[in-house]
Amino acid sequence: MDVDKMLAELRLEREQIEEAILTLERLARGRGRRRGRPPAWLKDVSSSTPGEDDPEVTPLGEPRRRGRPPGAKSKTVAQAAEV
Repeated sequence: MDVDKMLAELRLEREQIEEAILTLERLARGRGRRRGRPPAWLKDVSSSTPGEDDPEVTPLGEPRRRGRPPGAKSKTVAQAAEV
């Protein structure tokens, strides 16, 4: 048995373990809300109930309507004076 060879293998394994620990610590630290759209695989895995984290779905599971809501159109000066 070559002790030097065993030590080299153990040191290599220790470096790999330390890299894995650092990677997991970065993942745990960076779990805040990120900007932009999440990847499809992450969206499928993380969403347990419809509408929980998905801004495209209302809490009732209905798709969110896009555009301006009814009655929010710009009013002319004459209409604004009447109101």
